Amino acid sequence: RSSIRPSKLLTVWRWKRRVEASLCPATVFHCRAFCSTPSEPGAQLSLNLYYPIDIHKRKLFLWFSHLPQEEKQFGGYFSPETMHVDPLILERNPEERLGLLSPCLQTQNSSFPSVTVEQLFEPTDAWSEDRGINVLLYGAVGTGKSTVIRKLVLDWCTGTTLANFKLLVPFSCEDLNQLSKMASLRDLVSRKYLHLKKHPLLSGEGSQAKDVLFLFNGMEKIQLDFRIGSTELCSDPNEALLPGVVVVNLLRKYLLPEASILVTTRLSALDRIPQKYISRYAQICGFTDPDRQRAYFTSRLLQQSGKTAHNQEAQALIELLYLSLQRESQLAAACFLPSYCWLTCATLHFLHFTSINAPIRTLTGIYTSFLRLNFGGEVLGTGAGTNVPIQGHHSSLMLYVVRTVGKLAFDGVTYKRTSFSERELEQWIGGKTKTDEELRQLAMFRTDVLDFFLAPCVGNDKYLSQDLSENDERRYVFAVPAMQEYLAALYMVLGENKSALEKLTRQVSMAIGQATEDVNALMNILSKFIPLRIFAIFNLLKLFPKLFEKISSRNKGSIARTMAAEMFRTEDSYNEDVLDQVEQSLLGVHGPQPKQYSEGQPFELYPIFMGGLLHYGNRVLLQQLGCSIQSSTVAQITLALRKYLVRELSKPQPPEELMDLLVLLYEFQNPRLTAEVLASIRAIRLTNIRMTPIKCFVLSTVLSCTPPSYHLEELDLSSCLLTHDMLQMLWPAFRHTHNLNLQFNSLGPESCILLRDLLLDSKILIRSLQLCDNPLLDSGAHTLLESLPKNQSLTHLSLMHTGLGDKGALELAERLQQHTGLQELNVAYNNIGDNAALTLVDACREHPSIHTVHLYLNPLSDVGKKSLYVRGVLWGHGGSGRHVKVLASVTEGSDISEDWHPILSVIRENASSWDHERIKQQLKVFLTDLEWGRQQQQSFWKRLHFRKVEKGVKQTLQMLEKDTPSKRYHK
Repeated sequence: RSSIRPSKLLTVWRWKRRVEASLCPATVFHCRAFCSTPSEPGAQLSLNLYYPIDIHKRKLFLWFSHLPQEEKQFGGYFSPETMHVDPLILERNPEERLGLLSPCLQTQNSSFPSVTVEQLFEPTDAWSEDRGINVLLYGAVGTGKSTVIRKLVLDWCTGTTLANFKLLVPFSCEDLNQLSKMASLRDLVSRKYLHLKKHPLLSGEGSQAKDVLFLFNGMEKIQLDFRIGSTELCSDPNEALLPGVVVVNLLRKYLLPEASILVTTRLSALDRIPQKYISRYAQICGFTDPDRQRAYFTSRLLQQSGKTAHNQEAQALIELLYLSLQRESQLAAACFLPSYCWLTCATLHFLHFTSINAPIRTLTGIYTSFLRLNFGGEVLGTGAGTNVPIQGHHSSLMLYVVRTVGKLAFDGVTYKRTSFSERELEQWIGGKTKTDEELRQLAMFRTDVLDFFLAPCVGNDKYLSQDLSENDERRYVFAVPAMQEYLAALYMVLGENKSALEKLTRQVSMAIGQATEDVNALMNILSKFIPLRIFAIFNLLKLFPKLFEKISSRNKGSIARTMAAEMFRTEDSYNEDVLDQVEQSLLGVHGPQPKQYSEGQPFELYPIFMGGLLHYGNRVLLQQLGCSIQSSTVAQITLALRKYLVRELSKPQPPEELMDLLVLLYEFQNPRLTAEVLASIRAIRLTNIRMTPIKCFVLSTVLSCTPPSYHLEELDLSSCLLTHDMLQMLWPAFRHTHNLNLQFNSLGPESCILLRDLLLDSKILIRSLQLCDNPLLDSGAHTLLESLPKNQSLTHLSLMHTGLGDKGALELAERLQQHTGLQELNVAYNNIGDNAALTLVDACREHPSIHTVHLYLNPLSDVGKKSLYVRGVLWGHGGSGRHVKVLASVTEGSDISEDWHPILSVIRENASSWDHERIKQQLKVFLTDLEWGRQQQQSFWKRLHFRKVEKGVKQTLQMLEKDTPSKRYHK
C-alpha cells in the first residue's frame, strides 16, 4: 500500500468541493460573494478549501493518523497505511448470531462470505431510500476492531472508500458514557467537531441525512435501554437528551432515519441492540490463515530504517515465522488475533533490531504495553439486562484478569505446568462466585476475555504428556508461553497470593490506622483528663499498624527471596539463556535441539518479569490498568533483593545464568541496585553465549550504571558470534574492564578501527586483549598497531590465528619499541616465516619488558626454530639484549620445552575451529622433533620424559583424526 501524501489529499478535497457546493445554505454563498469576486480566484479557492467537510476530513485524518505511544518503540518507521493488513470479516445471518461465539479458528471452512466494511453498506433488496443501514460489527478482544475503524476513517478522508457518504461522524461510546449532561445530537457533534456546528446535513430537513454515516465504536461501554417506558422517542436533532437516549433514537430510525450507522462491539454485548434495529451483522475474525499473518509480519518487520542488512535479517525472520505458522504450531493458534501478531513483531524487533539510538525498551515493558493497548481503561460491567449504570458497579478488568487468569498462571508456574484442563479452569476462574452480579461479570469475562489469554492446545508439546489425564480431555494453554510467566509475576508482585488472613489483617490495619490519625489530635487534648491506664489501651491500638508494617515487610522479603531462588535454580543452570528461549518460543528450533537439563518446563522469565514490573514506567502503565504497585512495596522488595542476589553471586555461575542476571538488572532499570549488585562481581564470563544486539545493549546498559572507578578484572566474550556492529554497542562495557577476551568471533579488519580507538582512549585501561581466531589479516593488524605509541596500559596482546603474515609481523616488530609496557605477545598459528619471526624476536629482546613470545604453529623450518631458541635464550653480541622465552615448538633444541603442556592444551581447546589438516601436519612435525631430541639423550629419565610428551602429541593427533571432542589432557 502506498503512503498517502498531503498533495494527494489536497487534490481529493478540491475535487470533492464541487460535489458539496450544492449542499451549502444561501448564507454561505452570500458570504463568498461578499468576500470574493470572480476576479479573485485565489481567495475563492482558499475559502473553498476550508469548507466544513473539507476541514472535517483534514482534522479526522490528522487525529486518526496519530499512532499510540506503544507504536513509537519500533523507531518511528511505521504508519497506519504501511502496516495495515485487513483482517477477515464475515457477514452473519441474524438468526444464527447467538451461535457465533465459537472461536474464529473454526471459520476457515465457513460458508459465510468474506466482505469489506464498504460492502456492508451496499443497497440490498430490503433497503429503502428513506431508511439508512444499521451495521453491527463485532469481534473478540484483539481481533482488530479499532484498527479496522481507524483505517476506515482514514480511507474515507482520502476518498478511497465509502465515497457515497459525504459526512462520516465517529464517536467513542466510552466518551459518550462520560457525559452526564443532556445534549442534542447537533450539540454532541459540535462538542467534538466544532467545524460541523449547524451543518445542514444534520438538520433533519428533507433527505440530506442519507449522506451521513455515524460510527459508534465500543458500544459495550455505554448503557442503552430500548424500552419505550425508559427511553423517550425523539426525532428532533436539536432536542437535548441523555447521550444514550440520542444513540437509541438513532438506531430506532426515529432520529435522522435516512442516516446510516456502524456500531462496533464485543461478543458479550450482541443482544444490547434488539435484532429488529440491525440491518446486517458482521464478525471480525482476525487473521485465520498464515498468509494474512505473513503479510502482517512483512509490513512490520520490513519497515526498518532502510538498511539492507536489517532487511535481509528481517526477511529471514519472516521466513522462519512462516515455517512455524505452517506447522500449525501454538503460535499460529495465537496469531489469529492481530494483537498477538503485534506482540510477536514487537518481541522480535526487541530481540533483533535494538539500537543504541532508540529509546530504551524492556521485555516487561512490551508485555505491559501490549495489555494497555488491549485493556487500557476497560472496566468489568454488570452485563446486559440490568438497570444499573455501567459506571455504577465497575472494577478494573485487568485486575480481574490478574485475580483469575493470573492465579491460574501462578499455580502453573509453582507446579511447573503449562496446560490446564477444563475442570481446572472452572476451579480457578470463577469457582467461588456467588452473587448474581459476580455471575454476570464472569459470563462477560468468559465470553470476551478468556479466549484472549487461553487457547486450546494444538500440536505435541514436549511438556504436555505429563499433564494429560486418563480421559485425554481437552487441555488449554496460554496463547503465548511468556504470558503465563508475566501474569504469574504480576499476581505475585501485586500481593494477590496472600492468604485471606493476611488480606483481612491489612484491611483492619488500614482502618485502625486511619481512625488513629483522625482522633489523635483529640486524644492528645483529652489525655490530660483521662486516666493513664485507659490512655495506654489507646496507645496499644496505635501499635497495630506498625506491627502490620513489619509483617508486610517480611512478605515483601519473601517476594525478593522467590525472585532470587527462581533466578538461580540449579536444574535450570545450563539451559539456554532466557532471551534465546523467548526467541525459540516464537521461531521454533531449527536444527539440533538445545540441551535441556531440567525435566519440566523452565520458567526463567518469571523472576525477570517480577523485577521488570517494579520499574517505574511499568508501574505507571499498570496504574492506568487499575493495578497499583506502591513505591514502598518496591523499596522493600529492592532492599531484600540486593541481599539475596549478592549472596547467590558469591557462588560460581555458568555463563547462561550470568546472562539472565544481566537481563534481570536491565529489566529492573534501577541504576542504584545494579551498581550495588555488580560491586560484588569482578569477572563476567559469557563464553559461548550467542550474542545479539539486545544482549550487547543489555551488557553495556547494565555496566554503564556503575561508577567510573568500577572495573572488571575480566570480560570474556569468546565464541559469542560478535560482529563489528555489536562491538560498537559494547563500547560502554569495554570502559569498565582490564582484561578483554574477544577470541573466536567474526571480527574483521574494519573492527580494528574501533579496537584502536579503544586502546587510544586514556580513560580505558585495558591490560590484556585477546583476539585469537578473528580474521584481522595484515590490514587489520596495521590499524590496531597504530594505537601502540600512545597506549600505556596494554601488557598482554594475543593475535593468534588472525591471518597475520610476514608483513604484519615485521610491522609489529617495528612498532614494539614505541610501547614500553607490553610483557607477552602471542602470534602463534599465523603465516609468519623464519626471517620475519627472527626479526620479531630480536625486537622483543630489545624491548624493556616483553618476556614471552608465542610462535608455534607457524610455517617455521627446523633451522628457524633453532635460531629462535638461540636468539631468545642467549645474550646478543656485546652482551646486549634480554632473555625472552620463545614458544615455537614442544622442544627447545635437543631438550623439551618447559611450555609443551600449554601448547598442547591450546591446540586441544581450539582444534574444533581450526584447519585439521594443517594442525595434523604441525603435530607430525612435533613428533619428528621429539623423536630426534629423544635420540640425543643419554639419560633414561629424560628419554622417559620425551616418551610422555610424545604420548600427549599422539593423543591430540588421534583426537583430530577421529574429529570427536576429547577430555583435556592433564599433565
